[in-house]
Amino acid sequence: MDWGTELWDQYDIIEKHTQSGLELVEKYVKFVKERTEIEQNYAKQLRNLSKKYNLKRSSKDEPECRLSSYQSFLEILNEMNDYAGQRELIAENMMMNICIDLTKYLQELKQERKTYLMEAKKAQQSLESTYKQLDGSKKRFEREWREAERAAQYAEKTDQDINATKADVEKAKQQAHLRAHVAEECKNDYAAQLQKYNKEQSQFYFNDMPLIFNNLQDLDERRVRKMAQGYILFSDTEKHVMPIIGKCLEGITKAGTNINEKNDSMVVIEQNKSGFERPGDVEFEDYSQGINRASSDSSLGTPKGPLDLLGKNKSKNFWLFSKRSKLSPSTLPPFSTPPAPSPANGPPSPKFGRDPLSYCLKEINKTVKPRISSFRTLRRSPTVTEDFSHLPPEQRRKRLQQKLEEICKELQKEVDQSEALGKMKDVYEKNPQMGDPASLASQISQTSQNIERLRGELNKYETWVAEAGGRGETLRYKPHTFNNNGAHDLQSPDGAQSDESTPDPSQAIYAEFDDDFEDDELTAAIGNCTAMYNFPGASEGTISMSEGEVLAVVEEDKGDGWTRVRRNNGDEGYIPTSYVTLSLSK
Repeated sequence: MDWGTELWDQYDIIEKHTQSGLELVEKYVKFVKERTEIEQNYAKQLRNLSKKYNLKRSSKDEPECRLSSYQSFLEILNEMNDYAGQRELIAENMMMNICIDLTKYLQELKQERKTYLMEAKKAQQSLESTYKQLDGSKKRFEREWREAERAAQYAEKTDQDINATKADVEKAKQQAHLRAHVAEECKNDYAAQLQKYNKEQSQFYFNDMPLIFNNLQDLDERRVRKMAQGYILFSDTEKHVMPIIGKCLEGITKAGTNINEKNDSMVVIEQNKSGFERPGDVEFEDYSQGINRASSDSSLGTPKGPLDLLGKNKSKNFWLFSKRSKLSPSTLPPFSTPPAPSPANGPPSPKFGRDPLSYCLKEINKTVKPRISSFRTLRRSPTVTEDFSHLPPEQRRKRLQQKLEEICKELQKEVDQSEALGKMKDVYEKNPQMGDPASLASQISQTSQNIERLRGELNKYETWVAEAGGRGETLRYKPHTFNNNGAHDLQSPDGAQSDESTPDPSQAIYAEFDDDFEDDELTAAIGNCTAMYNFPGASEGTISMSEGEVLAVVEEDKGDGWTRVRRNNGDEGYIPTSYVTLSLSK
């Protein structure tokens, strides 16, 4: 069944129906556009949410960032950012595959429909013109036939009139004959016009209009099929990204399962362990015997308790956690300036005035380990010092070693720059046309000054590390064997074999921590990564990689989009974080 046969007389209905179908396409396109706007706004809000709660670059070095709960939270934020990207992809695909495609197809349908309607209008106008010609010939035939009848009647009347002359009779007959001839011609013309009209009318109703209606039916059916495809795409567009969205949600679930509360507790211990011993029992001093307080073997050169160690007034009670004994700044001198020991304990050391903490630690090592009264007092440190002496021993050693590694890296950069300038100067001297060697003098001089300054700082921090009980010799800078990986040899800056530093006897208190810091020539890897794409590594400081290659992660992304990695052969460099999948050790 088709419109040309069944709806041959419903031109207005067909015109209205096709127009309504096109309006439905426009309405659907508008609906999808608003849906894409919702998706884009949703994705934007998700990105802003992730950015709002993501740690700033300056905060990524905070101690809490090492906790698995914090790392998992960062992974959740990253997954939410990827999830937002998939929502943006949904909006983009809907806009491209539905809105733009349907809009273009709609314009084609409108133009095609307009053409068919113009053809129908032209056929109708042609039929109406033929009908007007038929009606004119019909009216003319009717008029002329009546005139012919009147002329015939007049001629007959004249012929019967006895008073009429022969000439009048003859004239009346000629007039009647002429009118009859004209009427006959009009009759023939009317018959021809009628035949023509009937033929055009048959062509109009049985050929022209059915063909146009069938074309409009085909147009409408193609529109409906296109709409069906648009409806399906509306669902398929989201289905295509559901696997990736599922991976994002799986990543969030994995982030939750990766939390290790025991490991977090160990990290807190490692970060905040002071290295001090708990306070011992306060000795009984019997003044009833009239004996001055004497120093026993277990208390020689050491404070008798937390009150002595912290310089607190002995006349007041000491409470560890009670609020009623909260220490005020006026009653709590700085930790690094305890009162001088009594003469009964021997004369004070010459170093006591300059470094009372070091003196106390050395004296304490001879007898017993120091005792600290409370955690609150440990946090009440004085101003930050360059040698980190304001920190507890364990934290001080870690900070000193960290600072020492930073100086080594900075010194290596300066040495590399110095070598590059030296090579450039040699090239300029051999090929003056390439440049003036004298122009590099200021840079070479500045680099040399920086190297000397950094070497001085290096020696200074190595000394402090040795004093703090760390293994400073493993971090000593060796100018001739520094490689790109930051590895060291056993030569001193002057090229001679360096002797191992003699540990101070006072450092025996920290011997229990030495096993935590092994001699590693290479920076310890914090995880692995697998390359998803090829990367040429053409820029300075980067390293090339091939798809599927597994590399060791040396340094996490600090927020700039680059991760430091190392191959099995020791080559290190930076790669784009987005090019790999990371698997970090917890």
